[in-house]
Amino acid sequence: MSLLTAVYGMLFYAAILALVVGLFLKIWRYWKTPAPLKIPTTPAPTTCTGVVFRLTREVVFFESLFKSSKWTWVFGWIFHVSLALVVVRHLRYFQEPVWWPVTMIQPFGLYAGFGLLLGLAGLWARRFLVDRVRYISTPSDHLMLALLIAIGVSGMFMQYVAHTDIVAVKAFFLGLMRFHWQPLPADPALLVHLGLVAILMVIFPISKLLHAPGLFFSPTRNQTDNPREARHLAAWASALDK
Repeated sequence: MSLLTAVYGMLFYAAILALVVGLFLKIWRYWKTPAPLKIPTTPAPTTCTGVVFRLTREVVFFESLFKSSKWTWVFGWIFHVSLALVVVRHLRYFQEPVWWPVTMIQPFGLYAGFGLLLGLAGLWARRFLVDRVRYISTPSDHLMLALLIAIGVSGMFMQYVAHTDIVAVKAFFLGLMRFHWQPLPADPALLVHLGLVAILMVIFPISKLLHAPGLFFSPTRNQTDNPREARHLAAWASALDK
């Protein structure tokens, strides 16, 4: 086993551990944070079924973003849909045999890289062109976008310019999953791409990129609008009320 394989193997083990532990701790913190007030954003659903539909619309269509900013919605939706297709397409490197839905998505995921870069470019441009967004943008906001764009560009570079041995790449990741390490190709573009992905995995749980789980724990979205029908009490308040 080469030193390169060992270094990247340990790097991805560490990145996966950081991602899983970080996500667990963040979601646990969301779960334990009390919501003492009934504060759903109106017009709000009055039933649990309505809340489910509302969250579904937020996750799939970004409903509230569409209402607030059409241009941000366009680029944000393009980016997230393209990212989902790219991620599903990459599942083939971790499966043998490959599930048929992953096989079916391959042609769409191939061109989704262009949509991913287009969405990121639009989201980054607004941080320079829109005054109020530029005012609240921090260096970390720009660094996150630069990291995502670098991952996308390096991936597209391997796809269309400097091809790598994808069979060997798949063997490497399957080997990591089965604790039977296989050699990793020493292609510079591949090493840069994988290194950037590992960095993203490490910082994801502690960055602003972690907003998807928070949506499900947001009281403005997950509460029913029934303060007259049912008294709302946080867990700690319920104990004091007895």
